[in-house]
Amino acid sequence: MTMQSAVLAPVSQYCLNPGPYSSHSLRLAEFPFPGEGHRVLDVGSAAGYLSEILARRGFSVVSIDLLGTPHPPAIEFAGADLDHGLPPLSDEFDYIICADVLEHVREPLVLLEQCRALMAPAGILLGSLPNSGNAWFRWNVLRGRFPKDERGLFDKTHLHFYMWDGWVELFRRAGLRVDAVRASGVPIGLAKPGLDGTMMGRVLEKTSFEAA
Repeated sequence: MTMQSAVLAPVSQYCLNPGPYSSHSLRLAEFPFPGEGHRVLDVGSAAGYLSEILARRGFSVVSIDLLGTPHPPAIEFAGADLDHGLPPLSDEFDYIICADVLEHVREPLVLLEQCRALMAPAGILLGSLPNSGNAWFRWNVLRGRFPKDERGLFDKTHLHFYMWDGWVELFRRAGLRVDAVRASGVPIGLAKPGLDGTMMGRVLEKTSFEAA
């Protein structure tokens, strides 16, 4: 008898942020339309909200998250604990997404090196990362506060807190070059649900985007 153990996913608290200043909207804007079958690897896909949108655009998508994570039936899914690296994958990918995931894993450098090995010769890695030098982050720390939020810059499951130069150095060590940078707004409505959808929340998100 063979026994196997697996880490099953809890219900994810992460969801698509469709706001015009969100990292999700900015990442999706980087993809061509239509997808024409280009291969995409969505690393740390949660419930597959980005994967599903890209599949509808015509991309061929493989999404990776913890075993048991709900995902759209049309998406190829591979269950894996990213703290132990990527699962075995034989394909090369035209695009690899690391959307708000590197700050959550114990060894982000190892994960980036594995992603680089799976990139097609002209492949592109699209990442979104929290900047601990952001004014919202600094303002909280200067006030003597370090919240443990469900989402956002102070997500309680973040293991790494880098300013931008730290992330650039991490990518360099993985053999990757940063070609373009897009600053997103602070997701005020996600970090502070009481402000979600309010005029104040929208103003703060727009202000943070314009000041980035």
